[in-house]
Amino acid sequence: MKPVIALVGRPNVGKSTLFNRLTQTRDAIVADFAGLTRDRHYGNGRLGKHEFIVIDTGGFEPDAGSGIYKEMAKQTRQAVAEADVVIFVVDAREGLSAQDHDIANELRRLGKPCVLAANKAEGMHDGTKLVDFYELGFGDVHGVSAAHGQGMRDLVELALEPLNLPDPDDETDEDDVNKPIKLAVAGRPNVGKSTLINTWLGEERLVAFDMPGTTRDAISVPFERNGQRFELIDTAGLRRKGRVFEAIEKFSVVKTLQAIESANVVLLLLDATQGVTDQDAHIAGYILESGRAVVIAINKWDAVDSYQREQIQRQIETRLPFLKFASLHFISAVKRQGLGPVWQSIVQAHKSATRKMTTPVLTRLLLEAVQFQSPKRAGMFRPKMRYAHQGGMNPPVIIIHGNSLEHVTEAYKRFLEGRFRKEFDLVGTPLRIQFKTSANPYADKDD
Repeated sequence: MKPVIALVGRPNVGKSTLFNRLTQTRDAIVADFAGLTRDRHYGNGRLGKHEFIVIDTGGFEPDAGSGIYKEMAKQTRQAVAEADVVIFVVDAREGLSAQDHDIANELRRLGKPCVLAANKAEGMHDGTKLVDFYELGFGDVHGVSAAHGQGMRDLVELALEPLNLPDPDDETDEDDVNKPIKLAVAGRPNVGKSTLINTWLGEERLVAFDMPGTTRDAISVPFERNGQRFELIDTAGLRRKGRVFEAIEKFSVVKTLQAIESANVVLLLLDATQGVTDQDAHIAGYILESGRAVVIAINKWDAVDSYQREQIQRQIETRLPFLKFASLHFISAVKRQGLGPVWQSIVQAHKSATRKMTTPVLTRLLLEAVQFQSPKRAGMFRPKMRYAHQGGMNPPVIIIHGNSLEHVTEAYKRFLEGRFRKEFDLVGTPLRIQFKTSANPYADKDD
C-alpha cells in the first residue's frame, strides 16, 4: 500500500503549491489569498522508487465554531486520520502565529508523526528567522520553497523515514501462475459492494446495511472459483464514524485509492437507481490513471424500468467514454442475476493486462498499420516508425521506435491502439503506447 502524507497548516502558507510540487501537477488551484482550498484533494507523488499519496487540505482553524471554517477543519481532521504522516506547513516570511500554536496542539493530540516545514524560505541562508518555530515542539524546522522547488527531496525523505518502507527491489513475489488475482470492488457509498461480495462468498462475511457508512477499511477476502484463486478487496470509502474522531463521519477515500493501486483488476460498481454521477466518473478516472484492468457492473438493474435503463446506458457512453475498452454488465447482487458473465470478464481482463506480445508480431502489426494508413506529415517531417516492442504489463505498454515520432497525432495513436487491441484481443485493460525518437546524428553539424 502506498504511504499517505497529509499537508496541514493555516490558510495561505503554500500547502497547495507544495501539493503541486510533490505531485508534479497543477491539480490544486493556487492563488495569493487565503481560504482557496476547502475540501481534501488527493494526488500521487514519487521519491525514487517509493510512491506515495499526498492530501492537500484547506486552511486549518481547529477552534472554528461554525460555518465553512468548521467544515474545513472537519475535512482536515479526516485527512490526518487517513494519513500515515503529517507535514505541518508554516510561513517562514510571516513568522510564528498564534494559529500555528493552535494547530500544533491539535496535531499533538491526534498523535500522528509530524514533520515541520517552513515554506517560502528561499534566500534565508542563515535560518535565523526559522528559530521561533522551534517553540511548536516538533523538533527541527525544515526550510523549503514550494514555489522554487527547494528542499523538496529532503522534506519527503524525512516524512517517509519513520514509516520504514521496504525497498521495492527487495520485495519478492511468488510465481505469477500461483498468485491470486487481486480484485478490488470499487464504487460510491451504498452501491452494494459488500452485498455483492457476500453473494459471491455465500455468507455474511462482510457487514452490509442499507445505509452508507458501513465499511471502514479495505477488507481482503480469499476466494476460489473454478480452480482460479482470487483475493477480493471490498474497498473503503464509505462513511462511518472512525476510531480517531467519534463525532465526525470519516470518508476514507485514501483506502479506496490504495486498494485500486494494489489490485490487478477493479470491478467498478455503479447504482442503476442513481445513474452515473460525477463521483463515479472520478473513481473511473483514477482507475484509468492507475492503469488497472477494469470491468463495469451496473447493480440493482432489477429495480429500474426500461426508460431508466436506456438513460443509464446513454450516461455511460457520455460520462465514461474513456472506459470503452471495459466490459459492461447489468446485475442484481441481491437476486444473484448476471454474476456469471462478470467473472468471465474479470478473468479475461486480467489475461489481457498480463498478455505477452512478441517484438516480431508487434513490429509486423506496426508496419502493416503504417502501410494501410501513414501518419500525417507535420511541416517538413513525416513520422517514420521502424519497430515496436513490449515495455511492460499490467497495463500493457508498447514502445514504438523511429524518427520524428513527436509529431504523431492523438488520432493516429488511437488508430494504432485499435489495431493492437484487435490482434491481441485486449479487452478490459488500458493500453499505453509510448514513442521513442532516435537521435539525429547530423543535428549538431553545420550545413
